Amino acid sequence: MQTKSPALTQEQSAASPTVAAAQTAPAPESNRLGQFSMQRSGFLQNRPELNSAEFLEQQMAALRAIAEDGNGYHLDPQEQIKALIHLNEMLQKAMAARTAELEHALEYEASLKRVTDRVRDSLDEHQILQAAVQELAEVLGCNGCNAALYDLSEGTSTVRYEYAAASPAYQGRVAKMTNAPQLYEQLLQGQYFQFCSLSPDPKRGRSAMLACPIVDDQGVMGDLWLVNHKDYSFSDLEIRLVQQVANQCAIAIRQARLYQSAQAQVQMLERLNQLKDDFLSTVSHELRTPMTNMKMAIEMLSTVINQTLIKSRRSANKAGKNGGASLAQRIDHYLSILRNECSREINLINDLLDLQQMEQNGQELPSQSIEIQSWLGRLIEPFEARMEQRQQKLILHLPPSPVTFSTHPSSLNRIMAELINNACKYTPANHEITISVIPIGEKLRFQVANRGSEISPTELKRIFEKFYRVPSSDPWGQAGTGLGLALVQGLVNRLGGNIGASSGAGRTTFTVDFLLNQKMRPSVGSGQPSTRWRKFLGQL
Repeated sequence: MQTKSPALTQEQSAASPTVAAAQTAPAPESNRLGQFSMQRSGFLQNRPELNSAEFLEQQMAALRAIAEDGNGYHLDPQEQIKALIHLNEMLQKAMAARTAELEHALEYEASLKRVTDRVRDSLDEHQILQAAVQELAEVLGCNGCNAALYDLSEGTSTVRYEYAAASPAYQGRVAKMTNAPQLYEQLLQGQYFQFCSLSPDPKRGRSAMLACPIVDDQGVMGDLWLVNHKDYSFSDLEIRLVQQVANQCAIAIRQARLYQSAQAQVQMLERLNQLKDDFLSTVSHELRTPMTNMKMAIEMLSTVINQTLIKSRRSANKAGKNGGASLAQRIDHYLSILRNECSREINLINDLLDLQQMEQNGQELPSQSIEIQSWLGRLIEPFEARMEQRQQKLILHLPPSPVTFSTHPSSLNRIMAELINNACKYTPANHEITISVIPIGEKLRFQVANRGSEISPTELKRIFEKFYRVPSSDPWGQAGTGLGLALVQGLVNRLGGNIGASSGAGRTTFTVDFLLNQKMRPSVGSGQPSTRWRKFLGQL
């Protein structure tokens, strides 16, 4: 039965948009269900944000409005049931579509995680792009997918890896950006796009393509291209996945390039360090011979001059003159200067050679047992005359019972001699120098302390650096090379010990600890500069 629908008021139209839409095109009773279904289908497509419960509530509200008197239509119960069945079918289809969409989203999320896990720890650009391309092609079911890297200085794009299921591969192809400016202008601005080629490709034919830049905050590094059949359209979900994969590739590639740059710098520094070592070794050996000859010549000259002065003094005494004494003093002064400066240069050369040998000799040092008390007595004997001349007081603290220690005697001699020499150099007259040997459990501690001088905390941090000398702290004007403590630290490490320095309250103390039963550490072998050597690059 057909009936005309009464005209709706403005309020009724606003309150029931479905009815208002139906009113615009009155239809016979037999078509009302079809129109109602078409309106509901449109509602479903235009309102994807509603969940299933909200959608059903909307449909029931519209159905009740249609069934009520005065609202435009009169549906009998049978028609209402048909409408509900039809709406239920539509709702099931909507839920199935939504479920499929959620499944795709979960699948894409899992795919992104796999890509992230594979590229996160990789430092190889080829492996990074291979992982991304393979994953995208398999998950999205594309005919082809490739990744390219840019050379912006040359204006080229090189395909570094490609996955092609049915289309020809372009791996290794180099494209000039100027040949397709409309494409690369967008990519270089960080924009993605998809299109279908109007003119068929000679190899691929007509196809749908998606291009997405590989970009980070420092610029565009390359792009990802996905190829599918000509009627395909990439969904928003697929585009988001491609963008996220491109972002992960950008992060991984940037890390790989930073690592490669750091490795290149390390190799360059190692090469420079090796050149420096070779130079120092060559120069030191070349200087040692002439300096030794100079020292011998000075000693011979001193002997000849002394003999000449003795003869001159005897002649002057016979003649009643005293001018020879003044001349002898001046000659002794000049010879003393020559002798001291020559010794200083020889010490510098010897220290450099010792450092070179210590760093490049990877062999383990032979050990020998020594009795500490007698060994230390022989060691300090040469320093006693100097301390007495400078009015410095020596105090020894030794264990009451004999202590035997297994070590490399020459290295230990050099360590303690250098520390005692330092104490003599920086201790003013009438102050104490204390040398202690203290067994502490499984350790044996050596301490050399002096009073009358103090090192500031800032300078104390640099005390073991090569060529570093504490300014204005040498009361005796006895200049050094600045290599002594660096050499001591290297020898202590070589013997498997630890060294430290402290200063305060007018007292400076150097402490060296060794394990009583320890294995000496071999130094870094030749051709393998140690980390401590690298730290000193640029100081020479």
